[in-house]
Amino acid sequence: MGGADRTIRIILALGVGALYYFNVITGTFAYVLLALAAIFVLTSFISFCPLYTLIGINTCKVKN
Repeated sequence: MGGADRTIRIILALGVGALYYFNVITGTFAYVLLALAAIFVLTSFISFCPLYTLIGINTCKVKN
């Protein structure tokens, strides 16, 4: 996973957290988004996304 991808995922997770904190999103929808945000943060920290492996996407620059 590339650096830009990790940064975007963390920003999105922070945005969802802020929306939940300020009660913009509530209920089941909020919990689904919070779970997705947690997955984004986890995959950003470990720099690996299992879904990318299944789809065949690679956002990490290859060093020659």
